[in-house]
Amino acid sequence: MAQDSTEKRTKPRRRVFLARHGEVSYFDADGRPFRPDTVVLNDEGRSQAAALAQVLANVSIDRVISSGMPRTDQTAEILLAGRDLTIETREELREIRPGRLADIPLNSIEHEFVGAFAREIDRETRFLGGESFGSLLDRVLECFDRLAADPSWRQLLVVAHGGVNRAMLCHALGSGLGGFGAIEQDAGCLNIIDLDASGRYLVRLLNFTPYNPTKVGLTMTTMERLFHDYCTRKK
Repeated sequence: MAQDSTEKRTKPRRRVFLARHGEVSYFDADGRPFRPDTVVLNDEGRSQAAALAQVLANVSIDRVISSGMPRTDQTAEILLAGRDLTIETREELREIRPGRLADIPLNSIEHEFVGAFAREIDRETRFLGGESFGSLLDRVLECFDRLAADPSWRQLLVVAHGGVNRAMLCHALGSGLGGFGAIEQDAGCLNIIDLDASGRYLVRLLNFTPYNPTKVGLTMTTMERLFHDYCTRKK
């Protein structure tokens, strides 16, 4: 038993490079939301993905997973330029689904946006009146655990979304839903999670933005920025 435990500790860890897609525009000029499953990278988002590609240029990657959304596929394609790798789709890693903004009372919309991740949430809490956080956790962590159990890769790139990444990072940190409000995922960011043979997760990097390493000017959360964009375009 002691020998097995020693072997598990000394076996090289495998590594997950977990990225969030680059910046997109979620609202048109009149403040009307685009369908979340159709938005694509804007110019800023493509630039952010290119900066991340430079950071990963000399990193060996065995396998690449995307949520299959246009914005994650585009980001993955930029990151993989020049590599002979196929992007695999895992729809379980799509972003948490919002409800219809029109169904949210005007006097509640700021609270729903700004507090989406920051307020106390549980499995029954719904994101902007849409999918529950329990549903998000179930599908994302089941997929993550299957990937972790697959011994065929050593270095895995996953390109996903802010809520999805939080689910995986909170799982690795052991914080559960209570950690959602303490983790930010800026557009085009990179996280690194190591996995060892005993099943332990080790978070080595969190929310690194190569295009702005010291976060100059990045003072709002993603949801605060979305609310700001929504209000600006509604005027």
